[in-house]
Amino acid sequence: MFKKIIFTLSLLFVLNVNADETKKVDKLILSGPMSSVSHPLVHMIETGALSDVADKIEFKLWKSPDELRAYTLRGGADFIAVPTNVAANLYNKGVELKLLNVSIWGILNMLTRDKTKKTLKDFVGCEIAMPFRADMPDIIFEEIVKKQGLDPKKDFKLRYLSSPIDAMQMLILRRVDHALLAEPATSIALRKTGSFPLKLVAPDLYRGPDLQEEWGEAFKVESKIPEAGMAVIGEMIKNKYIIGRFNEEYAKSLAWYKANPKEAGEMMAKTIPMLDAEGVADSIAYTQLDIVSAKDAQKDLAFFYDILKSNNPKTIGGKLPADEFYY
Repeated sequence: MFKKIIFTLSLLFVLNVNADETKKVDKLILSGPMSSVSHPLVHMIETGALSDVADKIEFKLWKSPDELRAYTLRGGADFIAVPTNVAANLYNKGVELKLLNVSIWGILNMLTRDKTKKTLKDFVGCEIAMPFRADMPDIIFEEIVKKQGLDPKKDFKLRYLSSPIDAMQMLILRRVDHALLAEPATSIALRKTGSFPLKLVAPDLYRGPDLQEEWGEAFKVESKIPEAGMAVIGEMIKNKYIIGRFNEEYAKSLAWYKANPKEAGEMMAKTIPMLDAEGVADSIAYTQLDIVSAKDAQKDLAFFYDILKSNNPKTIGGKLPADEFYY
């Protein structure tokens, strides 16, 4: 009889936990930058993909790594698109965060007025507009050129700017000749200057080196980098049901985004006015989009983090994150 009572109480406890997890919340806040990693979030909101788990879903744009850190520290979001090094850094500093996935494996390109420049070594001595000092893409650029035997501070004239959009504007206004950009800023700049397709006579700008290819050659690995993905923050970490639903819908929206570039471009430009519909549509073909769970991407992430740790431990918070970081 006693065992039967214990079993019944245990069953009730499980049922109560499940009921709490599946209970609809008042609001979910999704946050991300203007770049491609956030675009499935916009589609999820536009299509009401998570309306079964939240009465209201809101998208908050973060415009700089500092804004991203502020959102995570102050509880300003439930799910946030994040560069993978920043996710590790925040976790190692005690922020309640878990990395859910990596979806961006290639987003960085040099954009140049000189079509003869095919590798990063060709830019030695040149001024390069560089967004996000000490964050991606600056980190990846530095690691590649160091591996190539170059000094990023002495061999290049890096002009740091607050965002890819600022770097793009510098190119368009002819205030710089070269910039390291993240998609869709690269494709938007090519559209705005009439530099597409490349069969046009005398384009104003050219796609230069692909940093993922340079990374692969420098480190003798596949030409991809686990650059950005989605993380869950704070109290939402406890809600496995909503996390599961989020993961399902993010994967669906990413698949739609890849398969419908024109419609995707129009949707993103409507939600994030600084974007250009045609530029976003173009960018999809130049972005390595592949959703991989954080657990399944752990080997690639550990390789990436280990390189960062060797050269600048501060970029990941001083150490590789614990296994619990990977959801």
